[in-house]
Amino acid sequence: MTMFTTEPKSSISSREKALEKKDVASAQGKLSARDVSIYYGSTAAIRNVTLEIPERKVTAIIGPSGCGKSTLLRAFNRMNELVGDVRLTGQVLLEETDIYAPGVDPVEVRRRIGMVFQKPNPFPKTIYKNVAWGPKINGYRGNMDELVEDCLRRAALWDEVKDKLNKSGLELSGGQQQRLCIARALATRPEVLLLDEPASALDPISTACIEELLDQLKNELTIAIVTHNMQQAARVSDHTAFLYVGELVEFGATEQLFTKPKLKRTEDYITGRFG
Repeated sequence: MTMFTTEPKSSISSREKALEKKDVASAQGKLSARDVSIYYGSTAAIRNVTLEIPERKVTAIIGPSGCGKSTLLRAFNRMNELVGDVRLTGQVLLEETDIYAPGVDPVEVRRRIGMVFQKPNPFPKTIYKNVAWGPKINGYRGNMDELVEDCLRRAALWDEVKDKLNKSGLELSGGQQQRLCIARALATRPEVLLLDEPASALDPISTACIEELLDQLKNELTIAIVTHNMQQAARVSDHTAFLYVGELVEFGATEQLFTKPKLKRTEDYITGRFG
């Protein structure tokens, strides 16, 4: 991968940088960004971000539109490589493995680090085949019926679809489709689950179902979620990272960051005085 060697001047103060590094050092990560910068062509979307995603916790990534939240999230499983002229410097580590190192298979990375997108995107296949598709192409040799049922149960969808597994996934409601996408992601047995605004297009009842599901899944998975919804971030996450113009401003325990942020910029954003 081509590397850039010239970094743009930071818009975050040295005091903020010092606090940021102290915060980052406070949690050991299952998934880590180490001095990561991401470029679309010559334009930097992410600048020098170092961040630990703690194991078996939910980490929310918040910030204004266009600040680089989704770009950073997609970097965690190499999805940016699929969307054009994107370059990354620094390291992204899954435990001790740099997922961008030469010889690392991006398909295997995406198996171990699953992703759910903002808009539900079930395949135009049956509910059963949506869940079975990933394991099948990866050569799964176990009992597929049991695997499909297990993933649908873990996604809190089994009771609603168990009698219509041969119906198209596109016939489900929006909330059900999103849970089907989560079940599909779970079917490859990932260690990490990334979610990009997974409830932004859903009604309040479906949103509550997704949030309850995340609370259950964090007992077995490491989770990172991008959200514009401050209340959602406060409800579902254990840790929160605040991004602004591509830089990590503050990272810490969610309760602390939302009630006693260290930086005025964070407080202004959370309280709606940001501008």
